[in-house]
Amino acid sequence: MKNFQYYNPVRVVFGKGTIRELKKLLRDKSKILFLYGGGSIKKNGVYDQVVEALKGKDFIEYSGIQANPDYEDCMNCVLLAEKENVDFILSVGGGSVLDAAKFIAAAIYYEGGEPWEILIGKGRIKKALPLGSVLTLPATGSEMNANSVISRREIGEKRAFSSPHVYPEFSILDPETTYSLSKRQVANGIVDAWVHVLEQYMTTSLDSPLQDRQAEAVLLTLLEEGPKAVLSNKDYEVQANIMWCSTNALNGLIGCGVDQDWATHGIGHELTALYGIDHARTLAVVLPGLLSLMRKQKEQKLLQYAERIWGISMGDTNVRIDEAIARTCLFFESLGVDTRYSDLGIDEDAPEKIAARIDGRNEVFGEGQNIRGPEIIKILKNLKD
Repeated sequence: MKNFQYYNPVRVVFGKGTIRELKKLLRDKSKILFLYGGGSIKKNGVYDQVVEALKGKDFIEYSGIQANPDYEDCMNCVLLAEKENVDFILSVGGGSVLDAAKFIAAAIYYEGGEPWEILIGKGRIKKALPLGSVLTLPATGSEMNANSVISRREIGEKRAFSSPHVYPEFSILDPETTYSLSKRQVANGIVDAWVHVLEQYMTTSLDSPLQDRQAEAVLLTLLEEGPKAVLSNKDYEVQANIMWCSTNALNGLIGCGVDQDWATHGIGHELTALYGIDHARTLAVVLPGLLSLMRKQKEQKLLQYAERIWGISMGDTNVRIDEAIARTCLFFESLGVDTRYSDLGIDEDAPEKIAARIDGRNEVFGEGQNIRGPEIIKILKNLKD
C-alpha cells in the first residue's frame, strides 16, 4: 500500500425526512443562493420541503442548471452571488447542480484572470464560498468529495478540477427524493458509480486487501440492487442502498493508498463535450475496450474481479478476462445502457477526433500513464493489440 492522507470534512445527513435538518444546518448563514436544475424538484415535493426549511432565511433562487453544467451559466451565477452578497450556496439536485455550485463557490474568490483557468489547471484556488447539498440523484459522489466537472459548450470542452476548499459542509441524502427519477437516470447513476469504483480498483495489484474488499462490496451491492432500482425506484431500502453506494464509490476512501486510472472518464468526457452524450453512457462504451486493451497491465485485478464479482475462476487467463468484460457489458445492458460504440450513432471518425484533441493537450491517461491517442482509437473501436 502506498502512503496516503485521507481528509473528508463532509457531514452526511442520511435518511427519510432529513431535509428538515436544513434549518439547523443553516442557522448561522445570512444570505443563501438556492441553486437547482430544471424544475423537477417542484414536481416531486423537494422544492417545497427546502423552502419550508428556509423559512426566516434570506435566500435567492437560481434555477436551470443543466446536466453537464455550462461554464457561462455558472458565471451568470457568480455575478448574481456577488451582487447579492451571498455567503452560502445550497445545491438541491444531482451531481451536476452540485458541481456547478462548487465551481461558482471557487470562481467568486478567484484572484487570477478568467475563472476558466481553474478548469484547465492554470488557476490556484485559495478560498471558496461555503456550500451544502440536498442530493436528489445518486451517481457522481460529488456530495462527499472535492471534485467538479464543468462543460463549456461554446468551445466544446468538458474539464474537471478538485480542491479541498469546495468540499460541501454538509450533504443531505434522503432516498425518497429519488422516487421521481426516470429509469434512464437511475441506470445512468448505477453505471457511473460502478465505473467510479473500477477507476480506483481495476489498476495495479498492491497489498491493499481492505480497499479491494471495500470496492468489491460497493460493486456487489450495485449488482444486487441495481436491477431492482431500475425496475421500481420507489422501494425505499433499494434506493437507500443505491444512494449510499454511489456516495462511497467516490468519497475517496476506496482510493486510499492505491493506484488510480481515470482514463475511462477522460475519454468519456470528450464524447460528452463533442456529442452531448450522457456521461454514464460514454463510460459504458469506453470501459469494455479499455479493459480489453489494457488486459496485460491489469491482468491480476481483472482476474480478481472475474472471480470475486462474477464467480469466474475456470479457464485460461484470456478466457476469464473476456468473460468478466462480457458480464460487465451484460449488466449494463440489463439496465438499459448500451455498451457498443456503434450504438452511439455518431461520426465514424470520432475516435480519431477525440485522440487528436487529447494528444493536442499533451494529456496522458491511465495508472501507467501509457494511454495516448493511438490507444484511445483502439479503445473506442474495441481493437486488440
